[in-house]
Amino acid sequence: MPRTFVRLTHTTAEGTASGIYGVIVCAAMLVTSHAERAWQEVLAVLATLTIYWAAERYARILAERIHAGHRPTWQTVRRQLTSGWEIVTASTLPLLVLVLMRLAGVRLATAEFAALGCTTVLLCVAGWRMGTAGRLTTMERLASTAIAGGFGAAMILLKALLH
Repeated sequence: MPRTFVRLTHTTAEGTASGIYGVIVCAAMLVTSHAERAWQEVLAVLATLTIYWAAERYARILAERIHAGHRPTWQTVRRQLTSGWEIVTASTLPLLVLVLMRLAGVRLATAEFAALGCTTVLLCVAGWRMGTAGRLTTMERLASTAIAGGFGAAMILLKALLH
């Protein structure tokens, strides 16, 4: 499969988990946003995900110090500060959908629902691909896909109920 910039399954389990988590946090931000403009929403999502990334990296460095009983090495700090970016980059496609829909003249609320639809598709694809990598049967892959997509569907429902 060709490598693309926007993907949810990565070479490591941590990268894949970070990407999925990033899409879900992006969706949650789209659900709860009260931004008046798409660029404000994009900025809020990216800022929030960057803060989540920084907090996670800090927690990992701190936890390593607690469990190792000594200061983390420079290699540990460098590894933590150069990994986990999937939590931010995985939101690229949904945010692009949001912006392109707005540029096409679609109302912000409609563009948000389209971006949430994109997050749902990404989660379904990730569920299916992980089922493949995990050597699941077809029924298990369908269940994995449905569960992953269920998170996105729940966000869409929440958006509809809140707004």
